Amino acid sequence: MSVKTEVDESALTAAGNTVYVYEAPVRAWHWINVLSIVTLAITGWFIASPLPSVAGEASDNFLMGYIRFAHFAAGYVFAIGLLVRLYWAFAGNHHARQLFMLPVTDKEWWSGLLQELRWYMFIEKYPKKYVGHNPLGHLFMFFAITLGGTFMIVTGFALYGEGAQAGSWSNMLFTSWVIPLFGQSQSVHSWHHLFAWGIVCFVILHVYTAVREDIMSRQTMISAIIDGKRTFRK
Repeated sequence: MSVKTEVDESALTAAGNTVYVYEAPVRAWHWINVLSIVTLAITGWFIASPLPSVAGEASDNFLMGYIRFAHFAAGYVFAIGLLVRLYWAFAGNHHARQLFMLPVTDKEWWSGLLQELRWYMFIEKYPKKYVGHNPLGHLFMFFAITLGGTFMIVTGFALYGEGAQAGSWSNMLFTSWVIPLFGQSQSVHSWHHLFAWGIVCFVILHVYTAVREDIMSRQTMISAIIDGKRTFRK
């Protein structure tokens, strides 16, 4: 399915124009997502590579327990946030739907994707301006957040269900089929860990490109996800 903007983008992206793009629920989800991903990444690191020792009497320490609790809590926030974001894809404007679908039948989208690749490789002299996500950013957001995030939620709750044990909702909904699908628990751990690093790499690239585009493409990127407005500079 091709997602078309409701008005002519070339007119909206003219120098000096300001367009309201990201609605308040999208912006709130974005920053809550930032906090949950940072928390998940840091606590996930310590879960995968636990501290060698903790000073004091063992019965007085619950450090790894607190780290695991923070990881699980952030996982719940991430999962609920993605569900709410899916709802807003239907309730919000057409830019809110970009995260959940790729217009793979749209020739202009593919042309824009190749143009963006050339721009990021410093082959194109001038960037093409978009009201919402550019095609390359759209592609990465879909694979990293929509697909990658869904994979992390499913495998994460499958592992969580092991500790919650048989009879818990997470065990019945996820553990009961995810772990057999992968063959064993350790395989789920490994794939969960691998995809986590993929999301961390995406976040690094996402921050870099946002700052780069804010400067080089002469359109607001960082402030747009704060106040929702994108301004196209001269």
